[in-house]
Amino acid sequence: MNSFKALRLVGQFQPLVVEIMPTPDPGPDETIVRVQAAGICHSDVHYWQGDPKLPPLPRTLGHEIAGVVAAVGADVATVSVGDRVGVHYQTSCGACNFCRSDHDQFCVKGKMFGNSIDGGYAELVLAPARNLVPIPAGVDISHAAVMMCSTATVFHALRRSRLAPGESVAVFGLGGLGQSAVQLARAMGAKEVYGVDLSATKLDVAARHGAIPIAGGMEASATILDAGGADVALELVGSHITMRQAIDVLKPFGRAMAVGLSSQPTHFTAFSDLIGREAEILGVADHLLTELPELLDMAANGAIDLTDVVTSEVPLDERAVNATFQNLADFGEGVRTVIRPNS
Repeated sequence: MNSFKALRLVGQFQPLVVEIMPTPDPGPDETIVRVQAAGICHSDVHYWQGDPKLPPLPRTLGHEIAGVVAAVGADVATVSVGDRVGVHYQTSCGACNFCRSDHDQFCVKGKMFGNSIDGGYAELVLAPARNLVPIPAGVDISHAAVMMCSTATVFHALRRSRLAPGESVAVFGLGGLGQSAVQLARAMGAKEVYGVDLSATKLDVAARHGAIPIAGGMEASATILDAGGADVALELVGSHITMRQAIDVLKPFGRAMAVGLSSQPTHFTAFSDLIGREAEILGVADHLLTELPELLDMAANGAIDLTDVVTSEVPLDERAVNATFQNLADFGEGVRTVIRPNS
């Protein structure tokens, strides 16, 4: 087709609007993917709110993308038309020092779908062939889309935390990232996984997957400490309050992982919070292209199951998607909503 439908952000706090876009021709190393699923991530709402900053506008949002290859450039040999693929949301050159050292999230030429380039809230997306990851048979297309960001990000966080079998994990925030984190921590051998959230519904979901549910609030840290504390704590909310709690619950040699997007400062005391326990605070930036095949294989083998994470699906419709944005901004119920543009 010569044109396609996209849902675009045109201004801060303004409703997303439908635009008809011209279908691009793929370059030699590029592909066109017919989008089958695009997850609505809380960071999309952060962009809409201008926190940490608005992307260049107008912009098609959406960085959790999965679909079917619709066209390939002349030099593409890694995928074929009709293949089911996930789209790694960070483009990379493959040649800079960061790319050569397997840190492609810091590529000097990298761009992000749904932020610096147009993303997946659309019927089609133009993507470099190197960004496409085959989806194994049996993995639901909506689940694969969500795995391209939320699941992959917490997988990277847990790997970066050096989580060892038998250690304990505290997960602050049980949205899309947190529910995946609970399952991944269990699959990676964590002995106890404490899931913290204000929502009773999300606590129930986490408990079904092996988490010890902890009601969110000021007493959450004390509850986890009374149970023995955590070797690894993941802050997924983007709040200085939960970041402070993630530090508080650490055992000696514990690692607090800062994952949630926030512009708020977190205060700590070097001696009592870090030095006295030889604890660490580590930042987590996105994830790696090389992590995605392993993650999808875990889903194919049943080690993780996102059935309880993808709680709703909506069409590529202004009213439905804008309502989902408002629900996320209000920290409402539901875990992950996925747009199904071509279903």
